[in-house]
This record gives sequence, C-alpha cells and structure tokens, in this order.
Amino acid sequence: MIQSRNPARWSEVVAEFPEAGPSEVEAAVSAAREAWPSWRKTPAPRRAEVLHRAADRIAAEKEDLARLMTREMGKVLLEARGDVQEAVDMLLFIAGEGRRLYGETTPSELPDKFAMTVRDPVGVCACITPWNFPVAIPSWKIAPALVAGNTVVFKPAEDAPAVGQRFADILCGCGLPPGVLNVVHGGASTGAALVRHPGVDLVSFTGSTEVGREVAIACADQFKRVSLEMGGKNAIIVMDDADLALAVDGAVWGAFGTAGQRCTASSRLIVHRRVYEEFANRLVERARALRLGDGLEESTDVGPLVNAAQLERVHSYREIGKREGARVACGGEPAREPPLDAGWFYRPTVFLDVEPGMRIAQEEIFGPTTCVIPADDLEEAIEIANGVPYGLSSALYTRDVGRAFRALRDLRTGIVYVNSPTIGAEVHLPFGGTRRTGNGHREGAHVLDAFTEWKTLYVDYSGRLQRAQIDQ
Repeated sequence: MIQSRNPARWSEVVAEFPEAGPSEVEAAVSAAREAWPSWRKTPAPRRAEVLHRAADRIAAEKEDLARLMTREMGKVLLEARGDVQEAVDMLLFIAGEGRRLYGETTPSELPDKFAMTVRDPVGVCACITPWNFPVAIPSWKIAPALVAGNTVVFKPAEDAPAVGQRFADILCGCGLPPGVLNVVHGGASTGAALVRHPGVDLVSFTGSTEVGREVAIACADQFKRVSLEMGGKNAIIVMDDADLALAVDGAVWGAFGTAGQRCTASSRLIVHRRVYEEFANRLVERARALRLGDGLEESTDVGPLVNAAQLERVHSYREIGKREGARVACGGEPAREPPLDAGWFYRPTVFLDVEPGMRIAQEEIFGPTTCVIPADDLEEAIEIANGVPYGLSSALYTRDVGRAFRALRDLRTGIVYVNSPTIGAEVHLPFGGTRRTGNGHREGAHVLDAFTEWKTLYVDYSGRLQRAQIDQ
C-alpha cells in the first residue's frame, strides 16, 4: 500500500492506495486499448462535453479539492485554490478544441484532385505527473489527450495520489465510457512498467530531468512518441533602473511560492551591481519575515517540503554553497521548533556572493532557496541567465523598453516575462522549455501537436491516372 501523508504533520495519514504492479498496469493498458476504437470514433464535440461537465464539477468542489491538496502535498491554501482553478481553466480551454481540431486544405498541383490534412489520435497515452501541481498538471495532459480521441492511463505522483484520484473520479463521473481513463498508483517501478508497456503509444511525463532522460531512452527503444516537461534553473534579471520594490515582490513570490517546489521557481536573481546591495538587503528582510506553517492556516506564507528526502536534499545545498564560497544571508536550516517539528519545514534561504558557475547557481534545488548573482550590465546578465543546462523561464525587471526587447530576443528560455517573476503561466499560451527542460513539445496552446498525428488525405475525382510531379 502507498500511504499519502500530510507533510505539515507527518503522523497524519491522508489516504492509502494499492501500489500497481505489472499485472495492474497490464489491466489498465488493456482496458484503454479496448476502449480506444469506440472513443476515437466519438465525435470530438461530444468528447469535449465531458470536459465541460468536469470543469463545472471541479469548480463546484474547488474548496474541497484545494484543502485535500494542501493536506496531501503542503502548498498553502491560496495556492492550492489556484492549482484547482488552473485545471478548470485548462478543461474549458481544451474543451473548445473539440470544435477546433482544425486541419488544412490546400490546392493540389493536379486538376480534379482535392488535398487536405486532419488530426488523428495517437492511441493509448500514459500520463505521468508530479506532486507539486497535482490537479493542474494532470489537466494539462489528460484533457487534450481525451479531446483528441486518445485513451489514457494516468499515474499520479505517489506523494499526491488522493487528489489525483479525485480528479480522475470526477472526469469518469462526467460521462467517460469505461476504459477511457484508467488510474494506476505507485512509484518508480510502476512508472517504468507503464512507460515500457508495448500497448502504450505515447508517454507524457513531467518530472526531473534525470528521470525524463530514462523515459526518453525507454520510449526510443520502442519508437514511442514522448513529451517531456522537466527541470528549470530560472533567473530574474534586475536592472539598475528597475522598480526595486516591485522586483523584490516578484523575487519573493517567484523564489518562495510553493516553498520553491516549482519547475519555474526563481532560483537565481541576477542583479545589477549598482543596486545589488539594496536589493539583497530588502530581499533578506522579506525572506526572514515569511511565516512557516500548515498551509491550511490563512496566516501561513510558506508551507512544508513534500517529504523528508526533499528536505534533506534542499539542506545539502547549504553546505555545497558554503564550500563554494557563497554566504548564507538567511535561512539555510530546517525549522525544528514546535509545531513545525512535526513536518518537513525549511526556512527560506538566500545565498549571497554567488558566482555563476557554482553548483547552487547551476543545479535545480527545488526548495525555498535562491541565490543572488551580481552583473555589470544587461549583456552580462543575459549571458549568466543563459549559462545553465535548462531553459524553461526567465524574467527581467527594467523601465527601459530597449532593454526589455533585447532580453526578449536574447534570453534562451521557452517563457520570458518582463516586470513579473518567472512563475505565472496562463493556460492558453504554450508552456515548456528548451535544452534539458524539454524535448520540444509544449503544453497549453499547441498541446494537440503532441497528442495527435497528422494525416494527409487526397481525393482524385478526375477519373484517370494522374502522377504527381510528373503529369504537370
């Protein structure tokens, strides 16, 4: 059995689920394959109606889902409500694609011949999602897979199984035929069995770059389509003409929202030397004032890390940073006083005197930790921002429109913000990154490119043999 526990009070068991082994994965994939022929022939607008009904149901249950999420993975209730709202927005957005699964028509080079393209579903999709956005991210994957005519086997994260199961239950209760959406619970072995199953045609994975590499290799061996959304080491650039109060607000939200457990977290702050000291002082003051606590309490600013292993990982970077010569300006330790000692709380941490090549400035920490790096000008700041293996999100604070547009052009990330932090993506725009962040696919807008195959159709009504490129 998998136990879901409250990271704010580890003694509290939220839910228990049976761990799926090879036989359960086999049953789920078989059910999806059996359901696919009928589901793919269901008109797309009818498939979309299920998503519309699910959006209404989730909106009605928003508070209950948000509270379950907070109990299960720790984020503060305000953010959990936003997570659920994102799923509502995504379901409604993707439901609209049920009447917009557009192809193309184009003139043929031959007379009396018609040419067009249509989208076809891929087949059985494995959707493997992380614990940090346990309703929003499943909606990014499952909704487009379903509206495109695919069937799904969904594996929620083992640290957030209950809210993932509830999301699936709502979808199934809104009119999905049996077998169209299936759920398996488990950890790495369950995920590996699902990825390697020959009955799975496509794998959509969000998680660490290390695991994503293993998924890609396994899929390549069977020529499966794979969509990867992985890590980030995102930077906010603060210029000397920036509104510093606004930039500090953005840095605090970007670095410490969800206790830093976001792929888009602002884990690097690249600051012009002229304002470096003032910005750092303001940031440290704000970080020290953040209130740790149970996310269900409205006064809490920062909730716990998801489990003990994550706390130990985050804490290990304090020593790594100190050995490299960085200075811990605040935080850098677990919170051990009652009642925080009942969970996995870590104090918001700011590293100063950081060099761009340090491990703390290169590796994804995934906790309430950020490092402040000085830069002499915009060109150096952009070079530092681009100088990591990841390319998910970046941001620039400036009042200079010329600087803004140079940064928009030269920052090598899938998402760029001006005068806001590196978090805050909207569902109707593409979400994803470059380099080790992803493999070229996007979620949100254009997500159907991952979940459909293009089919080209020709109809020759000339009544005679016509040879393309020859009979012109």
